[in-house]
Amino acid sequence: MMAVEPPTKQTPPFALSLSKDSGSEGPSTAAARPASSRQANGQADQLTVVIPTLGRSMLRGTLEALACGSVRPAEVIVVDQGRRDELASMAAEYTGAGMPVTWIPSHRTGRSAGLNDGLSRVRTEYTAITDDDCVPAANWVEGILRELSQRPNAILTGRVEAGGDEPVLSVVTSDEPVEQRKPSLRFDRLSGGNMAIATSVAHRLGPFQEAACMRTAEDAEFAYRALRARVTIRYAPHLVVTHQGWRDPDQRSLQYRDYGLSQGGFYGLHLRRGDLFIALRASIHLLRSLKRWLLGKLRKDDEMAANGRAYVMGLLPGIVAGWRAENS
Repeated sequence: MMAVEPPTKQTPPFALSLSKDSGSEGPSTAAARPASSRQANGQADQLTVVIPTLGRSMLRGTLEALACGSVRPAEVIVVDQGRRDELASMAAEYTGAGMPVTWIPSHRTGRSAGLNDGLSRVRTEYTAITDDDCVPAANWVEGILRELSQRPNAILTGRVEAGGDEPVLSVVTSDEPVEQRKPSLRFDRLSGGNMAIATSVAHRLGPFQEAACMRTAEDAEFAYRALRARVTIRYAPHLVVTHQGWRDPDQRSLQYRDYGLSQGGFYGLHLRRGDLFIALRASIHLLRSLKRWLLGKLRKDDEMAANGRAYVMGLLPGIVAGWRAENS
């Protein structure tokens, strides 16, 4: 019988790697398919998928999509800041069905901390990142491997489509592939829930920012830092994840508020370092947010108005917080 140690407060936290012969019957879809069909899915030995979570059971949809994909990852690392036994059991199911899942219970907070703890455990050549409310397409892993084998020094990102009944504003639906080589005055093209990178490049760029003042802008700050380091971001529209909407209007309003404050925190951090490009970008972002707020009001689009207002009201306080946090 395998002994399980309780989660610790150390960094990185204790990892529970669940063996393939755990005796589980495996997850529903993967177990229900004929053995010949399950064996037809290749197992990538070069890619690990990192998924930070607060312990939401909707993680099953993400794992199921990866298990049923045309190619499975070598490993999935789930960093669980909710420390739920249910997710440990879920990880055991999928490991038993042939897709190794490592469950890491963590006392740390914030998506960046989860990502950094997960990345510290990656031993494969490439790392992909998604979230527990995202469902990757069947060819997601296969497509990432193909792209990175051709452009191993680039960061990959792709389409983010809306799923579920609730509105999702953070979607990316362009069909045009794009390569971004320098920072943009509007935004940098990286979706944190749909990205992949050579593990060596990730380590060279350094960890995601864990400062509380930019807790939902970690992907934006990472993208900006990467572009400043002359790392190309490649947007490949055939790499698709579906972002499941689950927040009610009040929760979405709080989310938009966090977005505004965190984006400001990212700007403040770099303004403190004397980055005049960020000063111009922050000004443009403020004007674009004001325009979105006004257009939302005129069109009676409550989501657009709420999103624009959150950025208008949050950017300046966020900038102050980011400026003060310049010791990270």
